[in-house]
Amino acid sequence: MSVFTLLAAAAPLATEVPDRLDPVRLFLDADIVVQLVIAGLVAASIWVWTIIVSFSMRIAKARSRSDEFEREFFRRDDVEGLLGGRGGDSAAARVAAAGLGELKRSTKSKTIDAEATRERIALAMSGQVASEADSLAERLNFLATTGSVAPFVGLFGTVWGIMNSFFQIGEQQNSSLAVVAPGISEALFATAIGLFAAIPAVIAYNRFSHRVNSLEARLQRFADRLNAELSRGLDNR
Repeated sequence: MSVFTLLAAAAPLATEVPDRLDPVRLFLDADIVVQLVIAGLVAASIWVWTIIVSFSMRIAKARSRSDEFEREFFRRDDVEGLLGGRGGDSAAARVAAAGLGELKRSTKSKTIDAEATRERIALAMSGQVASEADSLAERLNFLATTGSVAPFVGLFGTVWGIMNSFFQIGEQQNSSLAVVAPGISEALFATAIGLFAAIPAVIAYNRFSHRVNSLEARLQRFADRLNAELSRGLDNR
């Protein structure tokens, strides 16, 4: 057996063929434009998960504190003490404070217009309810934006990678799979990262929007109940 025959037999063994997909290698071998797209999508995905974790904790805390305040509010006579204590640091407490504050301002004069006072109290508490909902939902816009934009950003990386593959075909005058495959793999990897960022963002946005709306509805019911209590007090004046 000649030396050339031995080298030919050993050549397949010397070539190391990966047996699984390596995302890091795909990223490092990608074109600079595709790398920038992937890096941006990964950063967006990290921020999405940061928002998901922080918002889950925040909405759970807000709901728990508001529920605790509501249970105590209608059972205690010392409302001022309740508002100034630990229970005052909640969304429901701020709604109650808005209503009670408007009641004090509207009843300073000797002549009291009960109907106008009721309307002002209702407006004050409704405005505070909307403010609490807006404060909770301020970061959800990023989830909505990522969910709608990330797939298209990944698609841009895909298109660029495929264009680069065709360019390599023209440069090397070779349309074999070995020439086309790396660029297409990089391109599809960009699409996968775009979906990886978008899918959790869309799911979280829909879920969290529902929870914000649910909390807003509960705060509005609390405001309506408080307004009814204050209205009865106005009738007795």
